[in-house]
Amino acid sequence: MKQLVAFDLDGTLAESKQPLKDDMGQALADLLTVAHVAVISGGDWPQFDKQVASRLPEHADRSRLWLMPTTGTKLFVHRDGGWQTVYAELFSEEKRQEIIAAFNASLEATGFVPEQVWGERIEDRGSQITFSALGQQAPIEAKEHWDPDFAKRKVIQADLRKRLPGLSINMGGATSIDITQEGVDKAYGLKRLRDESGIPLDAMMFIGDAIFPGGNDYPAKELGLDTVRVRDPEETLSVIAAIVACQK
Repeated sequence: MKQLVAFDLDGTLAESKQPLKDDMGQALADLLTVAHVAVISGGDWPQFDKQVASRLPEHADRSRLWLMPTTGTKLFVHRDGGWQTVYAELFSEEKRQEIIAAFNASLEATGFVPEQVWGERIEDRGSQITFSALGQQAPIEAKEHWDPDFAKRKVIQADLRKRLPGLSINMGGATSIDITQEGVDKAYGLKRLRDESGIPLDAMMFIGDAIFPGGNDYPAKELGLDTVRVRDPEETLSVIAAIVACQK
């Protein structure tokens, strides 16, 4: 019996950058009655608040919910009636400028320039720099068709790894690449979660849509957690229902 179930966000609990649907909010509330729940993803806290924290039903037990923005380099918990920061590990200004310059050089070198862009393509999230190929505000349909097999981002990822040795560079979401401190990936975040929650790794399981080599959910599998790869939020709903039924 698992004490904690951890989830990726985009493509797993919700469509890219979209709020949880009502049935997913209710499913997580049901899951919180039998286990702790963590959400770890590349978005920053405002995105987590919009997509998850504000979408849970009133009766959900938020005291058992662990929200981990920017690939686990930040942790938020609900205490004393509100969300509080447990830790936040930020890049230095010098390192941020180096990463942004490398992104610009890599995009020019690899030649992946879309015909249309919606908003900024490079976002500084403090503890993570994120590249969104079509821009931060791109519609879901455009995102889903740009790089469905990850082939374009694998080329950019390989180029960035040459330019930024010693940093973690992983694909996330539908069109994004996330850069964090060396050794920072979802395995890092899950180990921090173990330390903060007191729940051992063998009592956790992880659910995500990118559990494959190069995917930003794969480190959870490499860490040794029991993992479930899902196609989309609809499949996640079925998995949650099965977990709740088994744990009651």
